[in-house]
Amino acid sequence: MMIEGLNIYLVIGGVLSGLAALLHVIIVFKGATWYRYFGAGERMATQAEQGSWIPAIVTLGIAGVLFIWGLYAFSGVGLVQPLPYLKGALIIIASIYLIRGLVLFPALIIRPDLVDGFAVWSSLSSLVFGVCYALGTWQAWEQLA
Repeated sequence: MMIEGLNIYLVIGGVLSGLAALLHVIIVFKGATWYRYFGAGERMATQAEQGSWIPAIVTLGIAGVLFIWGLYAFSGVGLVQPLPYLKGALIIIASIYLIRGLVLFPALIIRPDLVDGFAVWSSLSSLVFGVCYALGTWQAWEQLA
């Protein structure tokens, strides 16, 4: 879908990645309760409660990756300067999001006991992100550097 020449799929993908990055930063500041609520696991939550820097470093690392992925989406639509390896990076980003989202379905068959609400929610979110990146990349293919 294009709105006056704008690749809305990559714009949405970039905004979603940016929001996910922001959420990860907020989780660091909110602490153990938020680590638990957003599915980071008891080990990460306990480490956060004990003052360990490991959960913050891991979570901020994820936030950084998501932020960069958002920049790549925005680069794909020309909202920021062209980033290196733009086509390949967008393909890889879309693939990672899609694989992360699709892993839900074999998990439901193989180990349904491990699939909780967070697993469903995060997998479906990743699937939406991946579809946005894939459709946007496909749509912009000829214009990408």
